[in-house]
Amino acid sequence: MDSYAEYQPPVPARGLLACLWSRRVAGEGPGERRIVPDGCVDVIWFRDTGELLVAGPDTRAHLTHLAGGDLVGARFRPGRSPAVLGVPAHALRDERVDLASVWHPARTRRLADSLAAAASPRTVLADAVLDEVREAPDPSVPAMLALAREGTRVSTMADEIGLTERQLHRRCLTAFGYGAKVLQRVLRFDRAMDLARDGTELADVAYLAGYADQAHLSREVRALAGVSPTELLRSA
Repeated sequence: MDSYAEYQPPVPARGLLACLWSRRVAGEGPGERRIVPDGCVDVIWFRDTGELLVAGPDTRAHLTHLAGGDLVGARFRPGRSPAVLGVPAHALRDERVDLASVWHPARTRRLADSLAAAASPRTVLADAVLDEVREAPDPSVPAMLALAREGTRVSTMADEIGLTERQLHRRCLTAFGYGAKVLQRVLRFDRAMDLARDGTELADVAYLAGYADQAHLSREVRALAGVSPTELLRSA
């Protein structure tokens, strides 16, 4: 069995980070893990190897095999990673890349060394995020997120924010990694899975998350996660 835990980031980092997390994978050959879209970007440190990776925003499920060991991660709030990583989110979409290809390699090596020596790697990782802030986050991100979560039509989203639809699309790509329609699908899916994991019946999940019906929910879960809602919940 492996274990997973989430932690609040330090107060100064809460505008950028959704959470800090750690995972301990026990034993050898622990099996396949299904990582599903949630609109976020993660920086992940593998204690046993010292490797630092960036997991970009996903549009589909990623299947991964983890060897035994400890992982520590910092998860950016949707739309916040470009201000720290210095690259548009769409450049990382559906990718897993070395942090050294995003940050300066020497900076990445120093961070890996600091993490290996730290009593609290999560704190070191959060501090590193704050140290690397390169620009102010796009001020339209909160409005784009709020309207996307409401399922607002793309044309109405653009009008509400004061952009053309083409400008909105470019800003969404830069901030989130995908356009407004895909962002809406990912956020709705993430909301639905949160409800389902909390024990809400799937028919009620479909209604509360804004799907037409349970069949619509099932189709979207299969499209984004590759399995049925029941299979996804069982694997989680």
